[in-house]
Amino acid sequence: MNAPTAFPDQSKPVPPYKHTPLFPLGKDETPYKKISSEGVRVEKVLGKDMLVVSREALRALSEAAFGDINHYLRPGHLKQLRAILEDGEASPNDKFVALDFLKNANIAAGGVLPMCQDTGTAIIMGKKGCNVITDGDDEAALSEGARDAYLRRNLRYSQVAPLSMYEEKNTANNMPAQCEIYAEGDDAYKFMFMAKGGGSANKSFLFQATPSVLTKDRLLAFLKEKILTLGTAACPPYHLAIVIGGTSAELCMKTVKLASARYLDALPTHGSPDGNAFRDVEMEKEIHEMTQSLGVGAQFGGKYFCHDVRVIRMPRHGASLPIGLGVSCSADRQVLGKITRDGVYLEELEHNPAQYLPEVEQSLGGEVVKIDLNQPMKDILATFSKYPIKTRVSMTGTMIVARDSAHAKLRERLEKGEPLPDYFKNHPVYYAGPAKTPEGYASGAFGPTTAGRMDSFVDQLQAAGGSMVMVAKGNRAPAVREACKKYGGFYLGSIGGAAANLAEHCIKKVEVLEYPELGMEAIWRIEVVDFPAFIIIDDKGNDFFKELNLG
Repeated sequence: MNAPTAFPDQSKPVPPYKHTPLFPLGKDETPYKKISSEGVRVEKVLGKDMLVVSREALRALSEAAFGDINHYLRPGHLKQLRAILEDGEASPNDKFVALDFLKNANIAAGGVLPMCQDTGTAIIMGKKGCNVITDGDDEAALSEGARDAYLRRNLRYSQVAPLSMYEEKNTANNMPAQCEIYAEGDDAYKFMFMAKGGGSANKSFLFQATPSVLTKDRLLAFLKEKILTLGTAACPPYHLAIVIGGTSAELCMKTVKLASARYLDALPTHGSPDGNAFRDVEMEKEIHEMTQSLGVGAQFGGKYFCHDVRVIRMPRHGASLPIGLGVSCSADRQVLGKITRDGVYLEELEHNPAQYLPEVEQSLGGEVVKIDLNQPMKDILATFSKYPIKTRVSMTGTMIVARDSAHAKLRERLEKGEPLPDYFKNHPVYYAGPAKTPEGYASGAFGPTTAGRMDSFVDQLQAAGGSMVMVAKGNRAPAVREACKKYGGFYLGSIGGAAANLAEHCIKKVEVLEYPELGMEAIWRIEVVDFPAFIIIDDKGNDFFKELNLG
């Protein structure tokens, strides 16, 4: 038989191996601050200097990281918000949202209220040098630090543990964290920490395209269609990341996440026959201009759907073309860290965001209509009915807060033949889940959640007399538009990503009404003053987002 030999002929010549890293990053230009010198020492091992890092150094760095990223932003992000205010082409609504984000950043920087009520899933990536020694319990130490930040600060516990396929329970400490540790480098231990909110995580998409898409016109048309599917639910302006290619689907999406955090900015700007990933800066510019022409803007129409765009081109299997799409939202929460022989360091974020606020606040966002929420629901509806979509409103009075789990409980009542509670019929419903309330405050960070998750409930609840005025963020399904037209309801868009500002200035009282066992997903009653929103869907079937091809 002419069967192949069990082992290749080692005498057959092959060229010398030349290794090309898939991600050949340039110099790290990150500004760092020193956290501590404790827990770090250098010892000789077999005649070689080794960096010995204690468990406590890892824990403390992680706690500091998750504390900082829930209260502070990178200076570059804040500069981009200020640039919107100074751009003559920005819409009034773009400027209104940007100003609100700057106010929100200023409040969050006080260290009490986090910038967003969804304080995220704790994600940690470490790159451990070959000359670094730890006790081997790194994942546990880093996770403990993240947990301590969530327990000690006014942050929300968003993680739920599956007890069975259909039963879940909040873990009450925001654990587990997602922790990935790689072997890379020599004399340092380097990290990226990210707090990833559910809204932006839900806007991560993998498309298994075919190589036929790889012409300029076809690829740009493909990307335009997919970018529109992002909608506004994840709180734009976005840092948009696009990855073309990848040696696997999962690496494509991992690269999307890293690119959205600007972790890969130092990649080369051209490819090579060796197969390295690279940034296509020309396509970044082209797609950014495309997003500015869509008209979606910073949530309510305009130019600033995206702050910037990252496009990463990667090698691929000849038969595959994974394309990944994702965003970092207005709660742009990531920070780099490192441990070297000199100590423990964390990226320096901006502790004085007030410098980016305009000296004199402009009148932004157009005419504002005052709405009294303490009048009967029929009168509230009659008031809203007088105004067209896109009208900016300022609401004062009582709202009911309910989101996914609470809506499921109310649906159970209806399916048992029971009526909706009066409070759900008499007041607007705000889709939200608060962070912890700091001592001396009326409310913790309390911004809107993604409206689309409640779309399937709307027709049934409105038919029963509830959910007649809904307040949340993002675009909605056509079924919601049809229900509002049928039953005379309204959907109002609130500014996603400005939770600290709402807590500081608009929400004056918070109390649990029902289902306290649901934690942050309980049904709450809140009292608000000058709560800002825009009419998005009206009782006539008009839908602002449908005009932008998002509805």
